[in-house]
Amino acid sequence: MNKILEVENLKVEFRTYRGIVKALNGVSFAVGEGEVIGLAGETGSGKSVTGLTIQRLLPGNARVVGGKIVFDGRDLLSLSEEEMSKIRGKEITAVFQDPHTYLNPVF
Repeated sequence: MNKILEVENLKVEFRTYRGIVKALNGVSFAVGEGEVIGLAGETGSGKSVTGLTIQRLLPGNARVVGGKIVFDGRDLLSLSEEEMSKIRGKEITAVFQDPHTYLNPVF
């Protein structure tokens, strides 16, 4: 099966007033074309940070310190913000913890 998304050894850190917090430390997975996946884990295990990192929507105190994200042959970490904004919501998206709110146009 053709891989549409590859995440390899992804590492993300947050700068806090108490120092550096390692949020992701070596996350790797691949998604084949036509596949749908879900990330499951305990609170604080990095599910949301993984999704935000793939879409390059991390807050200002976070940074990717290692790894690779390739979507449809493009290295997402090397794209400009303009190029990324053309992909976000059109070619790649994430549904976070409360899908009823996210999929309801009233909210």
